[in-house]
Amino acid sequence: MFKISNWARRAVWMSLLALSACSPEMDWRSVGFEGSTLKVQLPCKPDRTTRRVTMGGSSVDLQVAGCERGSAMVAVMTAQLPQGADANAILQGWQRITLEHVQGQVEMRTPWTPKGMMVLPSSQLVQAHGQRPDGRTVQMQAVWGGFAQGEHMNIVHAVVYADKRTEEPAATLFEAIAPR
Repeated sequence: MFKISNWARRAVWMSLLALSACSPEMDWRSVGFEGSTLKVQLPCKPDRTTRRVTMGGSSVDLQVAGCERGSAMVAVMTAQLPQGADANAILQGWQRITLEHVQGQVEMRTPWTPKGMMVLPSSQLVQAHGQRPDGRTVQMQAVWGGFAQGEHMNIVHAVVYADKRTEEPAATLFEAIAPR
């Protein structure tokens, strides 16, 4: 149900790496996404990109905003799904691909449905450890969810990759994600 080409997977990862080059400012700022009511808080000035990817058999524009704060890379991604797309299956596939990319070993998985988000079985908060592309160990904290916007379903994925797991910035990032 969820298919993303190796090229698209590499493009998203390279985008995240490019986004990690921003200055690690310590001030939280509100960030919105074009054509979406989604608002998030990021701990530093984000870099942005949009990539065309295949999700659930459909081509969608994946918007990415992210930055680096200390040793943590923080990113938020969102896409509007076409009508009739199976958001739950797409989120499950997105989780699987994200974990595979870092060879992630899940340590904790729990439902994640903050205010304004749809209650879907695959709306989850996941903590895992794995490896960066260069082989170094990475701790990952991530959420996946969906929200209705007009007649469409939007999906969102937020992730913090860091050398060591800490409550910040993940707790603040995840708590502030909300469609307005």
